[in-house]
Amino acid sequence: MTEHNEYEEAFSENRFWDKLKKYALLAGKEVVEKALLLYYAMQEEKAPAWAKATIAAALGYFIVPLDAIADLTPAVGYADDLGVLALAVAAVATYINEDVRKKTAEKMHDWFGGSQPPAEQLPDQGNE
Repeated sequence: MTEHNEYEEAFSENRFWDKLKKYALLAGKEVVEKALLLYYAMQEEKAPAWAKATIAAALGYFIVPLDAIADLTPAVGYADDLGVLALAVAAVATYINEDVRKKTAEKMHDWFGGSQPPAEQLPDQGNE
């Protein structure tokens, strides 16, 4: 018998991107970064089913608007989401490889800017 997990079932790629695009600034960089790390780690072929299920549940929790602390509550609305995402990142850290980190950094730069350019704009430091 499989366990019913409403948060895992709440995850869908479209719902994830819709929520992230709409609430990225309100949620903050730390929440967005962890959500992106998980999303891109879930795309990795080597990630086992349990890791993908853990990620889907954490991202589903992020997507669902009514959780432990309402997401629209000023200042603290995403604190519980951050906790859930951080635990999921720790649980699946093995599957957060360099490619996942690069994709996350590029998306973070696209959305939030900053002094660090995307990896493909950095000078090659290996073969000079």
